[in-house]
Amino acid sequence: MGLFDKVRQAFKKTREVLGDKIAAVFTSGRKVDAQLLSELEDVLLASDVGVETTDTLLNGLKEAARQDGGKTSADVLMRQQIVELLRSAEQDNPPAVTEKPHVVLVVGVNGTGKTTTIGKLAHYYKGQDRSVVLAAADTFRAAAIEQLQIWGERSGVKVIAGTMNADSAAVAYDALDASLSRGADILLIDTAGRLHNKVNLMKELEKVSRVLKKKAPAAPHEVLLVLDATTGQNGLNQALEFTRVAPVTGLVLTKIDGTAKGGVILSISKRLGIPIRFVGFGESIEDLAPFNADKFAEGLLGDFAQTTAGQ
Repeated sequence: MGLFDKVRQAFKKTREVLGDKIAAVFTSGRKVDAQLLSELEDVLLASDVGVETTDTLLNGLKEAARQDGGKTSADVLMRQQIVELLRSAEQDNPPAVTEKPHVVLVVGVNGTGKTTTIGKLAHYYKGQDRSVVLAAADTFRAAAIEQLQIWGERSGVKVIAGTMNADSAAVAYDALDASLSRGADILLIDTAGRLHNKVNLMKELEKVSRVLKKKAPAAPHEVLLVLDATTGQNGLNQALEFTRVAPVTGLVLTKIDGTAKGGVILSISKRLGIPIRFVGFGESIEDLAPFNADKFAEGLLGDFAQTTAGQ
């Protein structure tokens, strides 16, 4: 099974409450009228697309239908609205690696799959013929260091770790030093998964960044926020909080295979204005895919997307 076949499979639960039900709304020849829009609204909200994003999609569909004048079927116009929204989150994926090492801070609250995502990212970059170092700078969660070391072994990369409750910035600095010595292409830094005290979180991330800049003035080159798709709109709210205190440059959406709330990806695209870099699914080290708007629209919409794409 190819990577995007896996993505399509991972979106199965969401597709059953989004793509399949959207397809059912668009019976042959239906026009964009109040009844159709009401039915679409119910489908979108049930898939956790969110009120604001649902309004945007429905208003876009009405305007597209008005301008089109009936030349294009309503289902095609709807798919175009969804794909366009997803494309706003695609941007430069994944970003170019222009400096060695390319330093990535990975942030997110505990339970989102942050450390697992780092292990999968290490495997992904190794598959791109990049050398990788991991930094276990989440020194506050008991299992975080051990968990990252296990992922390092699985992906065959070096892990720089300190001890429990050690200074996170010192671990990150040592990892950068090791990366420079090794000539590594990528440095992935795990950070403490805390949000309850935003002042401390901000101070901690600022300290890590400040220490990194002593050796690499442009570091960190990326700050990736990991979000759990199973939390739906709560995950979006969590992201909004994080972006207020941290300079997030990209997103990773995890656990899409375990939820029917994958429609939140549309809200994330609309509300945050931050690129979605990767989507994670499954337990395998290979279960991580770069975000691609057209492929992910197909994953979300299924046969509806395939049917309308060629019209």
